[in-house]
Amino acid sequence: MSGFVFSEKPIEIASGDGVHVTDTNGAEYLDFGASYACTPVGHCHPEVVDAATSQLEELMYVQASYPHAARTALYERLSAAGPGDVDNVWLCNSGTEANEAALKFARHATGREKIVATTQGFHGRTMGALATTWKQKYKQGFEPLAGGVEFVEYGDADAMREAVDDETAAVIIEPLQGEGGINPAPTEYLQAVREATDEAGAAMVLDEIQTGLGRTGSLWAAERHDVVPDILTTAKGLASGLPMGATLCRDWVAEDAGNHGSTFSGGPVVSAAAGATLDVIEREDLPAHADEMGAYIRGQIEERLGDDVREVRGDGLMIGIEVKRGSNRLLRDLAIEQQVLALPAGRTVLRLLPPLTIEREHADAVVDALAEVIG
Repeated sequence: MSGFVFSEKPIEIASGDGVHVTDTNGAEYLDFGASYACTPVGHCHPEVVDAATSQLEELMYVQASYPHAARTALYERLSAAGPGDVDNVWLCNSGTEANEAALKFARHATGREKIVATTQGFHGRTMGALATTWKQKYKQGFEPLAGGVEFVEYGDADAMREAVDDETAAVIIEPLQGEGGINPAPTEYLQAVREATDEAGAAMVLDEIQTGLGRTGSLWAAERHDVVPDILTTAKGLASGLPMGATLCRDWVAEDAGNHGSTFSGGPVVSAAAGATLDVIEREDLPAHADEMGAYIRGQIEERLGDDVREVRGDGLMIGIEVKRGSNRLLRDLAIEQQVLALPAGRTVLRLLPPLTIEREHADAVVDALAEVIG
């Protein structure tokens, strides 16, 4: 079987349980990539499986214009969980759709066209979200994309203030860049973005597709920086890997949000899975656990690897290790020799995005594996 879009890895995954996956040959791997942060409570968490299975047996699908208990409950959960007064919820199927909606909502609410995005930012692969994504390699063969996008240097508050003007509909930004190399934004920078958008009457869109749901040590990274955006987007692990995204926004953005919709918005099965996922995250206080485990892993890597790596950075369980040679070879060796799965974040950065449920024994095993491969 050949793949059309994705290049396939030489490991065929057959099953998953907690922080491990098993291939068709019976080999078990410690999953520190979590399929790009899509399994925050671990693979096949019994509560999530039970919620989705029970809903599947009752009603597989009904369109969002018909109220349904699982969807309504999820609306209420996300509305209450949003930072500050970001409490209006639109459900979709992926992160790129959540960002696409955010851009549309911002343009409709402001009546403006211009979108400000940042260097090294990644916001998705549909035509609008792709236009705000920095790297040219994602755009080749698909241009022209949506217009009106201006890029500024990530982390440069003065450049942001200069770019945001009375023609700006929105600034879209990640509080901690994932695909761009695990680049954390200083609190002062995000607060400067907030001030610039306030002064211009533009929307601040915080892309928390990868950083949200406890990954950086708080439910939302916005909370770690004392910033309340106008729009927040989330996806990835929202339904433990089932396809779901969400766009949360303030009243002024949501009011008369325009003609936008999605056939599969908040389907009953994925809504049930998302509700169960949020239950586990909240009950087990996984954001605090991610904060503790992330600090431990970063400290151990710095202590064990020292000069063998250029830098260790990140927040919570979103960790980047900048190495001195190509990351793809190291990732292959980690998988084949050490049975540890991780991810790239550019050509020289290893990305760790494990389930938030990992314990110290898993952390130690991964640090040992990294020491073997990198050292």
